Amino acid sequence: MPTSTVEDYLKCIHREERSNEGQLVSTGKIAQEMGVAPGTVTAMMKTLTESGLIRYEPYMGVRLTDRGRTLAAHVLRRHRLVELFLVQIMGMDWSEVHDEAEVLEHAVSDRLIERMDEMLGHPKVDPHGDPIPSATGALEESDDPSLLACALNRDLHITRVTDQRKEFLRLLEQHKLMPGRRAVVETRDDLTETVQVRPDGGEPLRLGFHAASRILVGRE
Repeated sequence: MPTSTVEDYLKCIHREERSNEGQLVSTGKIAQEMGVAPGTVTAMMKTLTESGLIRYEPYMGVRLTDRGRTLAAHVLRRHRLVELFLVQIMGMDWSEVHDEAEVLEHAVSDRLIERMDEMLGHPKVDPHGDPIPSATGALEESDDPSLLACALNRDLHITRVTDQRKEFLRLLEQHKLMPGRRAVVETRDDLTETVQVRPDGGEPLRLGFHAASRILVGRE
């Protein structure tokens, strides 16, 4: 069985692969995301290569093998189902469950995860709108635009929040900008790098481009 550290590295590489359209992930980026020294990453890449979980190209970067990608997807599945379980069944706030799931994703058994999945009605997304991989490791990502790229003055519904910092999630909840809620992007100012969004039933809120890029929306 892979250790929790191995699972964390695989999940990190998986996330970076998907955000960069399958390109090689640099060891420097992995070190940055994991908060460790480059030498630590190099040693782990050797271990993962020997285990058949990644392909490592020195001075270029790494890519998950099919086996490594499947394992990473299973870790994501556990993480996101645990998050949803903690919110819907345990009554925890959506801003608090990420850190709890980071621990529990390594501890829960596959049997317990499948029971959670059944209790929750086989959900497709977690509380933040992140897609939940299937039991076979299949992961369906949407191509929804962010508030930074969507059409102006259109009735939209929020589908996903990709920044899971507690303070950011609490801000969005305060202003009714959570997944499932509706909103309209009224203006986008390139000079000040701000977006003005009006939540359904709320007051207009001005967000910086960085924050706006973390909120994805779709049209029904």
